[in-house]
Amino acid sequence: MTPVRTPRARRGRDVGLDVRAPKATCEDRHCPFHGRLPLRGQVLEGTVVSTAMQRTAVVERTLLHYVPKFERYEKRRRRYLAHAPPCLNVPVGHRVRIAETRPLSKLVSFCIVEDLGEATHRVRGEEAVPAVAAAPPEEAP
Repeated sequence: MTPVRTPRARRGRDVGLDVRAPKATCEDRHCPFHGRLPLRGQVLEGTVVSTAMQRTAVVERTLLHYVPKFERYEKRRRRYLAHAPPCLNVPVGHRVRIAETRPLSKLVSFCIVEDLGEATHRVRGEEAVPAVAAAPPEEAP
């Protein structure tokens, strides 16, 4: 006699990368874990700068480029628009891993697949305001 299997909650499908599926579930059809979106191509890391759009985040990468004439490095940045699935719920200022997908819109061809935690540097975009502001220094007579 075969054992009766109890139905379990859908945990998320294997996306082919070494990332963990999120604990939360979503009904987003463009979610690589709970929808039908295939991932392919590049896998990049960056910092979330803005989440003002619906289900889309701006992810920024900072690169160092060597300039031979001056024998120094210059900072360059590249911004990617990436689909942000609701099950990940990534806030501004966190480092994320994004993976290339088919084009989802005119400018969105990446999807956030993993939250790597808070970034070491503050981002320039929508910064969180501290709850307690420092008192202004008193003037010396």
